Amino acid sequence: LAQIIPPSTVLIFIGDLLAGVNQTAQLKLGNFAPTPISVGDLFAGALVPGFILVGLFLLWIVYKAVFQPETVPALVMTPEERKGLPLRVIGVLIPPLILIVAVLGSILFGFATPTESASVGAIGAMLLAAINRRLSFATIRYAALNTMITTSIIFTIVLAASLFSLVFRGLGGEHMVEEALRNLPGGAFGAMLAVMAIMFILGFFLDTFEIILIMLPICGPPLILMGLDPLWIGVMIAMNLQTSFMTPPFGFTLFYLRGVAPQTVRTGQIWSGALPFVALQLFALSLLWAFPQAATWLPKQLFAPAAIERSAPAGEGSSSGIGSFIDDSFTIDDEGIPLEEDDPFSKNR
Repeated sequence: LAQIIPPSTVLIFIGDLLAGVNQTAQLKLGNFAPTPISVGDLFAGALVPGFILVGLFLLWIVYKAVFQPETVPALVMTPEERKGLPLRVIGVLIPPLILIVAVLGSILFGFATPTESASVGAIGAMLLAAINRRLSFATIRYAALNTMITTSIIFTIVLAASLFSLVFRGLGGEHMVEEALRNLPGGAFGAMLAVMAIMFILGFFLDTFEIILIMLPICGPPLILMGLDPLWIGVMIAMNLQTSFMTPPFGFTLFYLRGVAPQTVRTGQIWSGALPFVALQLFALSLLWAFPQAATWLPKQLFAPAAIERSAPAGEGSSSGIGSFIDDSFTIDDEGIPLEEDDPFSKNR
């Protein structure tokens, strides 16, 4: 759930790239003053799908506990250990929740940028460590060292992926991808389905940031040109990659779990245990595909409507399916190609 529930590093990364991708697409449509997309927009868009996914997971666990109790045995505790357990649980859960709300709320309500909210999170984490009497110079040094290592890894990936994208575009690959997506059957829906399928398969072999850096700048503009909402695209990508990383036998998450699980737990058991959650995520992804408003409703409630209507759904309210999610500011032919007069692609056909 870490990729889809804000504040998520993946959502921040997608939001930063999506802003440039949306600007590129809007310039091609002749909109020279497009409304920018912020990370806060994407955070708000991911909240409802994320909570839907949490609800599905909880329902599955309750089902297992009620109908297959042997698969989820109760925690064995002595009467002494049970005393004051609810209060201890609340004491453990509330402080991190306050920290999450502080970080996320500062972004959603415009009090801080994502970079500034990160400092809020760092200060809050240090305060929690101090309250629990675990704050020391060694702890700060360890956290700073790991932050530096992780940041270096991410920036190395960014540099390599940016170099690949630059060469790919220089050789005309970007235009080939645009033409290929436009010529797919089904128009915008067929193109989006193809991009999701490719990213799902790439998730078996590549890291999240590599996939986003390579695929989003290349495939994002054509999808937005076809009328799809960029916020919906970003949330779909985050949930799709999260599902890919849990899918046996190549899912990265399963290998991480294998590394920390005891030897008594077999790899086959990990795979079989992950399959129901993969199915639930695919179901949630299908719901988001059928009802795009799940990713766009909350941003429109939190922010000014005029600032959010980048690719406003046509006929919203009369239809809840994805068919109502195509921008009606320009017409689309049977191949899903925008035919607006100032669209350079329509002139070159």
